[in-house]
This record gives sequence, C-alpha cells and structure tokens, in this order.
Amino acid sequence: MSKPVVIKIGGHLISAEEVLKENVRRFCEEILDIVSAGYQPVVVVGGGALSRRYVGVARELGRSEALCDLVGIEASRLNARLFIACLGKYAYPSVPRSYEELVQAHGSGKVVVSGGMQPGQSTNAVAAVAAELIGAELLVNATNVEGVYTADPKEDPTAVKLDRMTIRELLELVEKGSFYAGSYELFDLVAARVVERSRLTVAFVDGRVPGSIKSAIIDRICGTLVVPEEG
Repeated sequence: MSKPVVIKIGGHLISAEEVLKENVRRFCEEILDIVSAGYQPVVVVGGGALSRRYVGVARELGRSEALCDLVGIEASRLNARLFIACLGKYAYPSVPRSYEELVQAHGSGKVVVSGGMQPGQSTNAVAAVAAELIGAELLVNATNVEGVYTADPKEDPTAVKLDRMTIRELLELVEKGSFYAGSYELFDLVAARVVERSRLTVAFVDGRVPGSIKSAIIDRICGTLVVPEEG
C-alpha cells in the first residue's frame, strides 16, 4: 500500500511564462519518481504571479479580501490543471473543490492535485489540512528559498538559515508575517496551527533545485526540517 505524503509547490516556482512548461514537466517527473518509490502524493499548487495579478485587479476594483481570495483560488486551480494535464493517467482527472472531494479523490489511488479551497486559507494551509485528512506524516513545502531563515534573507543580510526547528519556533516566526490575499509569506499562521495540532513533520526545500522534493521524501534531506514538540 502506498504511503500518503503531501507536497506543496509554491506558485512562484512555475509562474515565469518562458519556463512554465519546463518547470511543470520537471516537477511532474519528480512526482512520478516519488510514486514509483511507493508514495501516493497529494500535490497542492499555489497561484503565483497569475493569482497576484488578478487579485491586484480585484482589489483595485474595491472588492473585499474574501472575494480577492476567491479570485486567487481560481488561479491556483488553473495551475493545478496544468499539473493534471502533465501527469496524464497518473493523476486524478479533476481539481478538488472541497476537502471532501480531496479525500474521495485520494481514495482512487491516483495523484491528487489541488489548488486553494476557501477564503482566509492559503495553499499552505490547504496542504496542512490535506495532510491531516489523508493521514500523512510528512508535508514537503517547495519554495524559492533554501529553507526557513531567522528573517527574510532577501531583505536582511544577517538572516541565518535554520537546519532544524520545532513547530513552536516556526510559529514564533510566522506570527511576524502578513496575511492578505495573494501575499502569504513562507508559511502562515493558519497552516502552522494545523501542523502543530496534527503533529506533522514539515520539510522546507528549495524547489528551484531539481530533485529536492524527492530527496526530502525519500532521504529526508532538506533545507529546514520542522518537527513536532516532544511529549
């Protein structure tokens, strides 16, 4: 029986139009390698630049943050459909629009690819809830930095990457972040709280590096490993 695992792929990793096809194909090849190794992944894809563009327009039109979230969710689902198209027969053929649909789709034995679910939740939170629902012990978060830092490494040159940390330490960091539609930071508070209650292990990897997701799942080699509190 295949072991459940959840993979979150940041939308920014596939957003650049000139490499969109190549990046989607690269990630899908890695996902299939993970399937061959005996895992059944649920893949959650962020909205990236497409989401930010449309959310920005909706916000300029004076729409509420809840409606902006809905716009961003649809963008993430469009990205998810690209992955389904690339994975072909190995993928569940539709994008779940609720957690109930996601669990049912997972029962098919296929790779399930999801985008966002509901206003107020980032795709990081969706990935955490998905992991809880399917009984996964590991959530791999692929982003565009090497791991979790003590501060934003793009803005603070003194920021230090942490190789290992507890969920409590991660919570302390994400509490400093922002929480607006289309602008979630590396990990948000809702996602971190779900990880805490379900005692998930989270592996942060640099998704720009080929093979990083597979290494985190199979070899437990990653940029930052977040582990549950003891006891």
